[in-house]
Amino acid sequence: MSRAWNFSAGPAALPEDVLRRAQQELLEWNGARASVMEVSHRGKAFMDLAARAEADLRELLAVPRNYKVLFLQGGATQHFAQIPMNLAADGQRADYVVTGHWGEKALGEAALYARPHLAASAKTDGYASIPERATWDLDPDAAYVHITTNETIHGVEMRDIPEVGEVPLVADMSSDILSHPLDVSKFGLIYAGAQKNIGPSGLVVMIVRDDLLERRPRPLPRIFRYADHAAADSMLNTPNTWGWYLAGLTFDWLKAQGGLLEMERRNRAKADALYAAIDGSGGYYRNRVQPAARSRMNVIFNLHDAALEPRLVAEAERAGLLALKGHRALGGIRASIYNAMPMEGVRALCGYMAEFARSHG
Repeated sequence: MSRAWNFSAGPAALPEDVLRRAQQELLEWNGARASVMEVSHRGKAFMDLAARAEADLRELLAVPRNYKVLFLQGGATQHFAQIPMNLAADGQRADYVVTGHWGEKALGEAALYARPHLAASAKTDGYASIPERATWDLDPDAAYVHITTNETIHGVEMRDIPEVGEVPLVADMSSDILSHPLDVSKFGLIYAGAQKNIGPSGLVVMIVRDDLLERRPRPLPRIFRYADHAAADSMLNTPNTWGWYLAGLTFDWLKAQGGLLEMERRNRAKADALYAAIDGSGGYYRNRVQPAARSRMNVIFNLHDAALEPRLVAEAERAGLLALKGHRALGGIRASIYNAMPMEGVRALCGYMAEFARSHG
């Protein structure tokens, strides 16, 4: 039995080096004579692990000192609601720029705790582009501006950080965090589900500016208040220790690979190769996203004959290329090529696509 090339959108492939190290340490971690999942999160060994993971993430992203790093739970979807709970007063406007499925979800959840305003949307063209910044309808008194920097389903990526004035910029970066260098200082809050580029599902990493933690727009249970999690160093309750441990291993792996500049170089090369295979197929494969908005993490495409798409997915799996079926909301084909996917896997996919076109033309 051998590992296949896994193109799953999430939970996604983890670096093989990380998995092998976790395998080696599973039964006995760090001399503790127990698994990392079996030791106290308040013991010195795990506290040291947690501090090291935070320090490594701060180094990778050059996180400024006036930001807290939180390791939370619930997945990004929980924080679609929890962010307005913490940042917006009842009835206060919050601006949302929607570029796909997950932006729509975030907008919908905010309605329970704020007055979400659709400041811009690319829905009219089927989410094949990013709305021009000049068209955004923003309010200088809004609680925040929310964006989704990469849409996994529609395959679009917001590559430039928008200027939004003094209003805090909030970004769901679940699927592109750590794939390239980032100027964290341009954001008020960044959050990311771990299951794309960080670690296993169930963990959320958040980077939040100190002044936003001072907002108290409504009474909340402590477990829902970000300021209380920050004050407790993300240990207000028992954290996802396994997820935190694997995230730390991933941060260490990223540093060993050369950091985010190297990740950006690799990710650009992988995406360029796959889009070249699509664009150079003579129309056999088709990507409808405008080139400037094409995601470097999630490459979506269709075949010239949609009836062939299930066959492509099934035969790809037999060839060792997994999880190429598009999301149920959109269909088609989707190849997710996060940090853990090496160029070798992308070349294997491109070769398979060429052979499929020859044999099923």
